[in-house]
Amino acid sequence: MMRRVSLYLAAALMVAQGLWQPVAAQDNPFAPGWTLDNAASQLRFQSVKNVTKVESSSFATFNGGIDANGKATIHVLLDSVDTTIDLRNVRMRFLFFETFKFPEATITATIDPAQIADLATARRKTVHVAFTMDLHGVSKTMETDVAATLVADDMVVISTTTPISIAVDDFGLTENLGKLQDAAKVVIIPSGTVSFDFTFRRNGADGAAPVVAPVEPAAPAAAALETSGDFSVEECAGRFEILSRTGNIYFRSGSARLEGESAPLLNSLADIISRCPGMVIKVSGYTDSDGSEAANQRLSDARAKSVAAYLVDKGIEQDRITAEGFGEANPAFPNDSADNKARNRRIEFSTVTQ
Repeated sequence: MMRRVSLYLAAALMVAQGLWQPVAAQDNPFAPGWTLDNAASQLRFQSVKNVTKVESSSFATFNGGIDANGKATIHVLLDSVDTTIDLRNVRMRFLFFETFKFPEATITATIDPAQIADLATARRKTVHVAFTMDLHGVSKTMETDVAATLVADDMVVISTTTPISIAVDDFGLTENLGKLQDAAKVVIIPSGTVSFDFTFRRNGADGAAPVVAPVEPAAPAAAALETSGDFSVEECAGRFEILSRTGNIYFRSGSARLEGESAPLLNSLADIISRCPGMVIKVSGYTDSDGSEAANQRLSDARAKSVAAYLVDKGIEQDRITAEGFGEANPAFPNDSADNKARNRRIEFSTVTQ
């Protein structure tokens, strides 16, 4: 009896001195929230071209976090796509993702805190989650297994256990894949796989995001984001050739009046021209074969001049822009279907040799 009383007194003394506390119920593993560490994370995707050649690419810039309720949100800057080749990055941005209209993809998922309540002792767990991806104006919900690894008390890594298959058609990207294939002169399987390792760091007790290491700039040859400053002659020429394939310049039927939805691409074009100093840019207009040859010539010329006027209005010097229409000449595709005719009604950009 005296021994039991002594133990109670000793325990009470330790509690009073802060040396020991009774075991409390498991805290919410997500409280007070976690912040994504971009520098310590990876987001990759794989595609297959010409039947057997697998190519792996990544995104350089993304951010997000997990809130105290277990809701994870990741924002991916699509302009940061990194194929390790500059002009291939440009094709992906302008022809496939159309980043001038859809600059980011967003991934959201909610992890039930009960699923990883014992992560502090287990250290690693596989959980099944539903997630929603918003890409190219389309939202789709899918499911997958992810592994949660507690690297330290203030660091957790969420990783794919197997690559996630993404179908191009599910996000309205089939036509864009065709543009990509035409530009690169390859055949690409219309689906790809995505894998990731997202590192999150626990926020401070007040909910403030932790200080994470800044992302070191990549070497120029492998940089996903374009460096600031002027482009080389080759970089400019390649960009104009790619932008000529977008098909994102719109006019009212039978008119040279630009539609408002043309603005995102033309604004991006104006920025590129401004970074190609000393170069004269030619705007060429084309039509399909419907209607008279003379009418098509007049319309194509008026449309080319309308685009040139827009660029001048955006600050490009008048003497750096020329415009000319070619009517139904030089069709890019046979005028034998509605789709091909639509593709022949186009505006192209090129540099003028002086």
